Amino acid sequence: MASDGNEYFSVGSLVSCKTCHNQVIEGEVLAFDQPTKMLILKSPSSCGRSSVNDAHVVNLGQVSDVQVKREATSSPPPHPVQNVERLKKRVRLEVERKQHMITALESGVSPEGLKLFNAVKRTIDDVAWEGKNIRVMNEVTITPPYHPENVQGNMEKAVNHVRKIVEKYMKDHSDTKGSSTENSNTVASP
Repeated sequence: MASDGNEYFSVGSLVSCKTCHNQVIEGEVLAFDQPTKMLILKSPSSCGRSSVNDAHVVNLGQVSDVQVKREATSSPPPHPVQNVERLKKRVRLEVERKQHMITALESGVSPEGLKLFNAVKRTIDDVAWEGKNIRVMNEVTITPPYHPENVQGNMEKAVNHVRKIVEKYMKDHSDTKGSSTENSNTVASP
């Protein structure tokens, strides 16, 4: 704590505070905001689990006694470095995905085609638009109206795999449409 009249608590110091409710809170300083006089302390877990800690946010305007039990002797460890290249790659891939969707919409792809494209993309990464056709692994093409019988290609194994994805998508969406149709046709009796 600084001796110039301005309170300051170093990260890593051990501090004990007595609140206006006579509760004593003791812990390691995680953060201190001088303008608001807010102190964040980390203490051992009250539930007894060693893998977690309790965090206390203490308003120093509401404490009757503050004692620094041990001053921090070293600076806090640096924040972990984020993998910036990985984040840039994620952003780039997401922008590309959105651009592919815009291109598909501009070429007149149906909403059903867009939904199927996304469903296939969740299973197979190598999916792209080729006009209104969905191109999978440069081996399989799904043409409008995007049904299992519209899956074509030269590699039988790849065609069968993609056809199963389309069949599952169609089954899942026919169940959803069927239940919503049933619900909309239900009329409450007076």
